[in-house]
Amino acid sequence: MKNFEISVLDLAPVKQGKSIHDTFQDSLSLANHAESLGYKRFWLAEHHNMESIASSATSVLIGFIANGTKTIRVGSGGIMLPNHSSLIIAEQFGTLESLFPGRIDLGLGRAPGTDGLTAQALGRNPAIINEQFPRQILELQRYFSKENADAMVRAIPGEGLDIPLYILGSSTDSAWLAAELGLPYAFAGHFAPEQMEMAFKIYREHFQPSEYSDKPYIIACVNGVAAETSEEAHKISTTLFQAFINIVRNDRKPFAPPVDDMDEIWSPMEKSMVLQKLRYTFIGDQAEIKEKLKDFQEKFNVDELMINSHIYDHQKRLRSYEIIREAVNSLSKT
Repeated sequence: MKNFEISVLDLAPVKQGKSIHDTFQDSLSLANHAESLGYKRFWLAEHHNMESIASSATSVLIGFIANGTKTIRVGSGGIMLPNHSSLIIAEQFGTLESLFPGRIDLGLGRAPGTDGLTAQALGRNPAIINEQFPRQILELQRYFSKENADAMVRAIPGEGLDIPLYILGSSTDSAWLAAELGLPYAFAGHFAPEQMEMAFKIYREHFQPSEYSDKPYIIACVNGVAAETSEEAHKISTTLFQAFINIVRNDRKPFAPPVDDMDEIWSPMEKSMVLQKLRYTFIGDQAEIKEKLKDFQEKFNVDELMINSHIYDHQKRLRSYEIIREAVNSLSKT
C-alpha cells in the first residue's frame, strides 16, 4: 500500500440557525486548521439554488480562502465549466493565480451542480454538453499558454500561467476524458460511488502522458466523520445522513443538528438509498478511521484522498479533521 496525500473538500455548508456569513467564516477557519495540520489542498465546489450550500460564486470564495491562508493550495472541486465561458474562467483563475502564485488549482466538471430548471437559467445547452466540455478544456489550455500571445482573444490575467487542471467526475465518461487528455483525475466517491472502481481502471489503463502529467494521478473524494469515540462519531454523522435524506426528498434545506435515532426520520427504503450513496463514508474513532482508510487504499491505491466532512458543530468538525490527519500519519508509519 502506497502512502497518499490528504486534502479537504468544502461545500460551504449552511447550517440551520446560522447565516451565510457564519458559513464563510467557518470555511476560512477550517482552511486555516487544515493548513496547520498539513493537508495538501482545500477545494470548494460549485452548486446553485441550494439553501444548504453557499459556494455558488466559487471563484470569489476561493479568493477569500486563499487570502486568509498562507501555504495550502486552494481551488475548485469543481468549476462546472459548461455553466461559464472558457474565457471568463481563464481570467478569473488567472487573477487568482496572479494574486496567490503557486497555490491555485482548477478542477473542472461537466455537471450543472443544480437542478434542471436552474441549469437552464445558467444558459446551459444539454444537447451539446458532451461536445462542449472537452472543447472548453482545450480552450482553457490555449488561453493559459504562452503561445496564445499572438491570438486575437487573450486571457489577461491568465496567459502564460501554470494553473493545474483536474478533471472531475462521477461516472466513467470523465475517466475516458481525463485519460485521453493526460490530466489528473478526481472522482466524487462522496456521493456517487457506483462507478468509481471502473472509472479508476479505465483511467489507469488508457492514460496518455501529456505535457501536463507523465503518469496517472488519482484523487478520491470520500466522507469522513471522526470523533473521540465511535459512539460520538456515529451520532454526529446523522447530520450527513439527514442531508442525503433531504436530497432524496428534494428538500435542500440547511444542514440539521445531529439526532439520536435516524430510524425515526428515514424509511427502510430511504435508509438503503442513502447508505448506498454513502458507501465510502468513514465513521469512527481514530483506530476505526485508520483501519477503514487502510482497507480503502489497499483496494484503490489512490494518490490522494479528499475528505468531505458534514458535521454540524464547527469545533467537532475541526476535531474530525485532526483525528483523520492523525489516522493517516499513523497509517504511513505501519
